[in-house]
Amino acid sequence: MKQIDAGLLNVGYAEAGPQDGPVVILLHGFPYDIHSYADVTPLLAAQGHRVIVPYLRGHGTTRFLDDATVRNAQQSAFAVDLIALMDALGIPKAVLAGFDWGSRTADIVAALWPERVKALVSTSGYLITNRAAQKEPLNPSAEHVWWYQYYFATPRGEKGLTRNRHDFGELVWRLASPTWDFDAATYDRTARAFENPDWVPIVIHNYRWRLSLAEGEPRYDDLEIKLAASPTITVPTIAVDAALDPFGAGGSDAAYRAKFTGPYEHRVLKDVGHNVPQEAPEQFARAVLDAADL
Repeated sequence: MKQIDAGLLNVGYAEAGPQDGPVVILLHGFPYDIHSYADVTPLLAAQGHRVIVPYLRGHGTTRFLDDATVRNAQQSAFAVDLIALMDALGIPKAVLAGFDWGSRTADIVAALWPERVKALVSTSGYLITNRAAQKEPLNPSAEHVWWYQYYFATPRGEKGLTRNRHDFGELVWRLASPTWDFDAATYDRTARAFENPDWVPIVIHNYRWRLSLAEGEPRYDDLEIKLAASPTITVPTIAVDAALDPFGAGGSDAAYRAKFTGPYEHRVLKDVGHNVPQEAPEQFARAVLDAADL
């Protein structure tokens, strides 16, 4: 593990591959950590890529530099974190790949700073949040998979996450990846990242902000105005959908295809759930390698 000051954070990250190789940055989601890419990273490094896998704010060894900094988890804050990390590491441009919160972060950087993105692999397609649209209900079958989003909106949910963070994450893993037979050691390796003192505040703010139940910070207002317009993504993109992901679109890109206006490919992975890079590392790595050649 390495650490570097970048923007508001001291970021913990794993790195592999040659220093002079083309850069790939892999971004995890919730409730996951950098170990989602434990098997993807060596595959990319073996092909000559410099691979960077950072802990997002609130996770693992990433810490805020100032105790007084607001523990903000609005979507643009993560994107600004990523740009700051690239600047700190002297990376002008990289292939970005992610899932869950990581997809959203990569999508935002690709939309707002396309000059920093060589190519994009976005699991579940276009995930930039439109808070106005988030106020509208989905059908009941879609709503029920987001049960924890509503749980986190309550003081009881915040207390429950604090008290039961280990078991909570494991439950989400099992629900989100119904065919993935992970063992206790695999889960526990990741769950250690949830002991970060900022993990609960970051998780709670993220979901409350999405539902307009918590405010963001003025410093990000201009970015959020741009994101509220659902900007298109022009960089070369491979969108990956996992057929068994309860949060996904069932393998269809119809809802978001128009958001990608550059070179584009859509891939559906059968018998795979939400944590695509850990459940299907070879296919995820192949998507990253192929996206760079689009």
